[in-house]
Amino acid sequence: MNSTTPPQHRLPQPLPRTLVLGATGFLGRWLVLELLDRGEPVAAGIRGGRGSARDGQLRHWLREHGADDTALTTVAADLTRPGLGLGTTDEARLTDIRDIHNLAALYRFGLERTEADAANVDGALHVLHWAATRPGLRRLVHLSGYRVGRDATPRYPLPAAETDALYTRLGAYEASKLVGDAAVRVTAARLGVPLTTVNPSSVVGHSVTGEAGQYLGLAELVRQLAHRRLPLLPGSARTFLPVVAVDHLARFLAAVPEFDDGPVHSHTVLDPATPPLPELIGLLADHLGVPAPRALVPVGLVRRLPRALTGADPETLSFLSEDGYDTTSADRLARAAGLHHPPVADVLRRWATRLVADGFGTTATGTDPLTPGPHAPGRRAPGRPNPDRAPSRTGRFAGFGRFARFAGFGDRRR
Repeated sequence: MNSTTPPQHRLPQPLPRTLVLGATGFLGRWLVLELLDRGEPVAAGIRGGRGSARDGQLRHWLREHGADDTALTTVAADLTRPGLGLGTTDEARLTDIRDIHNLAALYRFGLERTEADAANVDGALHVLHWAATRPGLRRLVHLSGYRVGRDATPRYPLPAAETDALYTRLGAYEASKLVGDAAVRVTAARLGVPLTTVNPSSVVGHSVTGEAGQYLGLAELVRQLAHRRLPLLPGSARTFLPVVAVDHLARFLAAVPEFDDGPVHSHTVLDPATPPLPELIGLLADHLGVPAPRALVPVGLVRRLPRALTGADPETLSFLSEDGYDTTSADRLARAAGLHHPPVADVLRRWATRLVADGFGTTATGTDPLTPGPHAPGRRAPGRPNPDRAPSRTGRFAGFGRFARFAGFGDRRR
């Protein structure tokens, strides 16, 4: 039985046990797909709720990927409001919720601090406080980032001067994610909410199809490479920008409530077999048949040069690091759940092929049914941020062709 079955012949829809916030975003929809494939009744919290355009787009995408969406309930949720802005009817639909996945965030560089905080700090706390009211709550899963949450003793709130310095140094996006992560961990302990924070690295395409749907971050470097506009690469020979396949991460997230117990857990999810950034880009250059960058530019040099010259957003540079990451807890859970990272070189090649085929989100054949419109996730809506993860054209590592021309490397093309 599927969504085309006549209403008079459908069985009553089971009440959902899992709520996914940010369900229309890049990762959220893959998690919804994974949960439905497992036979789990799911609620998706989205702007507009049931019958909205985004509800229809999400269901269309799920059906295209072989899912039966009859076990999907959509509710109108707004993370920027206390109680998630849920109406009485939608609250009633969520009475059996035991697992909550908060994958919603405002993901864009150049944000104003107020809009970043509204989504990534206040929104995260609104989810936590709502979760604390669920009588059958098993676990709240909060998605953060692999460079977030490494402090074993988080502090929140920080003194005002320290918070101001953090936002000045890192920019509003990364700073708000750090503050939001600390806020959730500190407050969950105080309220007794069972919490797992999941900190993924750069999320790339599906391990089999390469399907992306997100064109920022590392994908922006691949775009420049594919267009032969990456003669220089920022970083060093040891720069480590780890990746994880989106389907592996979706399976990991779905497994967390089953395998985590106790008050608080934190997992950094990435493929440790990811090669250093120059080797990764070299692998993709060979695969795409384009020249690899001819030299490396130290991040410190790029940071000191005027942005008008480099074209690089200062917020992007902290991600170009030689740091290593402790994945012990994530690896242990993955083994318990029978999960294994797919071969990373194959994942990267398939992802790059799909990015090119999709025109990096610009071609008709690559149009994603959930690509944001003027007021959708990833874009700035009048009066209020929209904290969902969704495709965006704002890249992390843009503009090095301009610096290369200044430095004498040119923008040569075969």
